[in-house]
Amino acid sequence: MNKQRKKKKSKNTIGKIGWVLFLVGLGIGGWKGWDYYQRIYAPSVLSENPGFLFIPSGADQADVIDLLVKGQFVKNKDAFAWLADQKNYKEKNIVPGKYKIRKGWNNNELINHLRAGNGVLEVTVQFGQLRSKQQLAGHLAANIEADSAEVHHWLTHPDSIGRYGFNHETIWALFIPNTYRVSWATSASQLMQRMAEEFKKFWTTERKARAKALGMSQSEVVTLASIVYWETKKPEDMPRVAGVYINRLKIGMPLQADPTLIFALGDFTIRRVLDKHKRVDSPYNTYKHRGLPPGPIIIPPVAFIDAVLNYEKHEYYYFCAKEDLSGYSNFAKTYRQHLVYARRYQKAMNKRGIYR
Repeated sequence: MNKQRKKKKSKNTIGKIGWVLFLVGLGIGGWKGWDYYQRIYAPSVLSENPGFLFIPSGADQADVIDLLVKGQFVKNKDAFAWLADQKNYKEKNIVPGKYKIRKGWNNNELINHLRAGNGVLEVTVQFGQLRSKQQLAGHLAANIEADSAEVHHWLTHPDSIGRYGFNHETIWALFIPNTYRVSWATSASQLMQRMAEEFKKFWTTERKARAKALGMSQSEVVTLASIVYWETKKPEDMPRVAGVYINRLKIGMPLQADPTLIFALGDFTIRRVLDKHKRVDSPYNTYKHRGLPPGPIIIPPVAFIDAVLNYEKHEYYYFCAKEDLSGYSNFAKTYRQHLVYARRYQKAMNKRGIYR
């Protein structure tokens, strides 16, 4: 009887132990499952606002993890590293670029985004207000992996700019303002190659034929367009102003373009060109030197290049800003009539206290 009780008790004990082990195993499995779920699907990205992760060329998995931690993008770097290994996010699967990261993504979403190589950035290239190659280099470098020093070297080195048929003065003509999609991991030479391709696309057979009819090279057309851009922003006046300068070029009359003096002086605060400014010793002084200056004085928008190519044919040789300072111009066929307009403008400037 005692033996039977002992056997029954032993069976019950074993059963209880089995249940305990089962429950422990179930708990461990559940905890493991929950841990895996947290690593993979729980929100992981911390950024309050959408941010950008820059992955440079040659980066490995450790570099990416370090960048994520430094940028405070992920909650748990070990969880990210574990899943990155599981999804083989390493070596050739790491694509350099500029990646937009959103708050609330889990590690799985983040790794899928990085593995897809979505680091492509739409860069808006607008060069109109850039005054120097240093500014241009900084503007371009802000959107690509190459730094401004590398870009500036490319813009100023005779071998690099000469490769595309430009020199130190005419290189500005290479850049056609537009919107381009480029990879963030773009070098200076790759970006310039892209700009050269866009330059060729822009200069269609029709545009080149119009430039030839003007007796101008492509760079010379852009040079004149840059002066027109500085003179007026009014669409109605653009082709008319271009026509004035072309009329002057045809008869060998100096352009006498005030913007070229400001460019030569490097003082972009000048609002009123005076006689003393006209004495500046520079090939960009179009009061002293006939013809076009050596190169563009600013990068003009496409509309101004087309305004030169499609200039208005007329008999005007002079123009002057209107005295209402509206941005429009008065045009004259004779110097006598021009002086009438000029005096009105000077009087308006004096009245407003604008003396320089």
